[in-house]
Amino acid sequence: MKDSFNTLSRTNSSGESFYYYSLQRLGESFDLTPLPFAQKILLENLLRHEDGIDITEADIELVANWNPLQEPADEISFTPARVLLQDFTGVPAVVDLAAMRDAVSYLGGQARQINPFSPVELVIDHSVQVDRFASSDALEYNSNREFERNKERYEFLKWGQSAFKNFSVVPPATGIVHQVNLEYLAHVVFKGEREGKRLLYPDTLVGTDSHTTMINGLGVLGWGVGGIEAEAAMLGQPISMLVPQTIGFELTGKLIEVATATDLVLTVVKMLRDYGVVGKFVEFFGDGLDNLPVADRATIANMAPEYGATCGLFPIDEETLRYLRLSGRKEKQITLIEHYAKLQGMFRQSGQHSAVYSGTLTLDMTEVVPCLAGPKRPQDRIALTDTKQNFISARNEMTQARDSRDSSDQFDNEGGGVAVGNEQLNNAEGVSITSNKGEFELSDGAVVIAAITSCTNTSNPVVMLCAGILARNAVALGLEVKPWVKTSLAPGSKVVTGYLDKAGVLDDLERLGFYVVGYGCTTCIGNSGPLPDEIQQAITDHNLVVASVLSGNRNFEGRIHPSIKTNYLASPPLVVAYALAGRMDIDLYQEPLGKSKAGKAIFLKDIWPANEEIQACIKQHIKPNLFSENYANLYEGSGQWKAIKTVKSDRYAWSEASTYIKNPPYFLGMTVEVPKICDIEGARCLVMVGDSVTTDHISPAGAIAPDGPAGQYLVEQGVDVSNFNSYGSRRGNHEVMLRGTFANVRLRNQLAPETEGGWTTYLPTNTVMSIYEAAMQYQADDKPLIVLGGKEYGTGSSRDWAAKGTLLLGVKAVLVESFERIHRSNLIGMGVVPLTYVNNESANSLGLNGNERFSILGLKEIESTRSGRLEVVIIASTDDGKNIKFKALVRLDTPKEIEYYQHGGILQYVLRKMVSRESDVRD
Repeated sequence: MKDSFNTLSRTNSSGESFYYYSLQRLGESFDLTPLPFAQKILLENLLRHEDGIDITEADIELVANWNPLQEPADEISFTPARVLLQDFTGVPAVVDLAAMRDAVSYLGGQARQINPFSPVELVIDHSVQVDRFASSDALEYNSNREFERNKERYEFLKWGQSAFKNFSVVPPATGIVHQVNLEYLAHVVFKGEREGKRLLYPDTLVGTDSHTTMINGLGVLGWGVGGIEAEAAMLGQPISMLVPQTIGFELTGKLIEVATATDLVLTVVKMLRDYGVVGKFVEFFGDGLDNLPVADRATIANMAPEYGATCGLFPIDEETLRYLRLSGRKEKQITLIEHYAKLQGMFRQSGQHSAVYSGTLTLDMTEVVPCLAGPKRPQDRIALTDTKQNFISARNEMTQARDSRDSSDQFDNEGGGVAVGNEQLNNAEGVSITSNKGEFELSDGAVVIAAITSCTNTSNPVVMLCAGILARNAVALGLEVKPWVKTSLAPGSKVVTGYLDKAGVLDDLERLGFYVVGYGCTTCIGNSGPLPDEIQQAITDHNLVVASVLSGNRNFEGRIHPSIKTNYLASPPLVVAYALAGRMDIDLYQEPLGKSKAGKAIFLKDIWPANEEIQACIKQHIKPNLFSENYANLYEGSGQWKAIKTVKSDRYAWSEASTYIKNPPYFLGMTVEVPKICDIEGARCLVMVGDSVTTDHISPAGAIAPDGPAGQYLVEQGVDVSNFNSYGSRRGNHEVMLRGTFANVRLRNQLAPETEGGWTTYLPTNTVMSIYEAAMQYQADDKPLIVLGGKEYGTGSSRDWAAKGTLLLGVKAVLVESFERIHRSNLIGMGVVPLTYVNNESANSLGLNGNERFSILGLKEIESTRSGRLEVVIIASTDDGKNIKFKALVRLDTPKEIEYYQHGGILQYVLRKMVSRESDVRD
């Protein structure tokens, strides 16, 4: 490696000698004082990886002289220290690596060439579902069902662990990937070796889950990328990125008694969404950090995807060191972290002068009040005082749409409707239900799922103990959860269960039905499991507008449960409160949750814990040994995991009978020669959508409908409906995922206006059919396809299958008003060209209805100009002979993205490079 600025230096810590690339020495040539911590980490990364090819002296100068106000235009390469996977996205990543071993062998290389170059950790946390709940055997039952459903996937991952170097698997029932990362995996400062020298450098990472950013709360720079981009990073390719703007977010003051970290993060999400930070870094600063423990910081950092930023970084400081000690890290490592961070100017001191940012926001934390977010987006914050009215408005909007489709179910102001302001809520008449919990009525507004779940909050002992003590207070007063509520507790790690148990509140949570259902990402990812039959039947038969309340980070349409139309994010104690109330149309400040044993009305304020009580619990029951004991045998797993058999081999033995693991078709017909970039002519529109279409809309993660193309495929393969599992668990099988693309039950495709779900119109015959069927017809016709969208296309999870499925359907281009960062990158990684309208134009302003034939002219100029942000001409031809001609911007934002697109994707690019290198060595 080169060292143009002579920054390689030596230091000693705890009697050991290390080398490092000194920012202090670089500061002799540049003024680094104004740089945010995030830019300093990027700068060190460039110094350490300077090779004169991917990273040059000019790149280092560019970041050292960072202009906070400059629009991102210059490309740099970022090389993460490690890669983090969860199993939903990790399985397809390992499938692709296995397929690459086959492909590289076919092209004349060696299968063993394909290995992760940097450490890769995969945590199995997304496969457990809430099949059983509110019972003492829920955890055991759900775990058994998980292993039954996922035996093939787990056998495959065990093969990968033995076949690939630098690849570790954390077995199921350990915890949520981001919490395990926070509590154990993160190094904060890495110790490595290069050319015989022991080297220190910042812990950095990318992950295949968008909430990888949670680790930013510990001072570790990392963010979510698509599975395709992560695979390239695993294979030694630096991540190409534009030098980002960094927005400073100043925190002052301290949270008031009744406000939680959840309320704080929902407030931050709203502020940053309104400000606009898509594609930017966010860095938190200010003396308010002195009052913000790492658990609260991690809560805020976790939801960076929800506020749209690439990351939400907190600096290393005394609070960081305090958390590292609490979580059982070795004192020698903590001393090294403090030493290195201070040496590099990466350690925050109270009262220090802030960096210079691209823009700043300020929040006085004393102004944060209890709140929720919903009913469809995490950025739609609602003060707790306004939640009742929010639900009523959402419900009325939905029932009006419902009634316009079904005049026999007219909603009017008669029959006992309750007037609220100018709104109307018809909750006087419910559906009578008899269940094993007794007789009750279910109506619009019922909370049918109350889930303490998700990495966002289950890592935070304050909100978890607050929920536990609230439950204890409720039980003492004789309150009970309503019988129609499906309750669940999915701790982020076994550490959480440990301190809830030690504090004596786990029993109280269980008395209210919040039994531990599993250790993993459950309801938030759509693994909420089925509702009780009688509840599901009532919702379906009467088209009820019911609700879920969860302590998660995602509440997009169709994500939590296909039958639940309104979904609200809330803190764990509010999840318990709403389970007690059983309804969303309640003002928790003014209306009682229920009655005590003596018949007295009980309000939320009567059971809300005092901060002093919560802090006393934390101090008494959360100790370092709790962490060290739970993580002592991290990689061993349960007896079920140990019993899984696998055969060690360089290449995977694909099974034709498998419905979970299939050899994907990405490399069929691939040659060593690089293909030419061509224009796209005569493309038909497959899908036309509006704003805020998420990756959940494009590639759902939850239940597979039996009557959809994916369900029909599984039935044809002999899979019983009860064993369908979820889309997320089937991501190793392209046949399922291809059929599930654009299959979200809440998708509204404008090409099939009277439908909801995965439908489109096959334009040559004007026939409404499934999107999959139409795509296959177009492929038989040899017709390229295009997708049209609005603003914020592809928001949400960093879901590689949203791009993979798009490609396999035959889509060559996606034209929208704006993209979410990760999805745009994923499309390029699969060889699909992303395009945006120019001059504030849109499909609507241009008069496009999706029935046209689209020709995209000028793409081939990318090769000669090497410009990936050129304007191309699109001609949309109508059936009556008219041509709508307009321009669009190609969104290949970096030279590396141009190369990926030219090769047909990242994986093809890496394969050709590997085969070329081996050929050069042989020659």
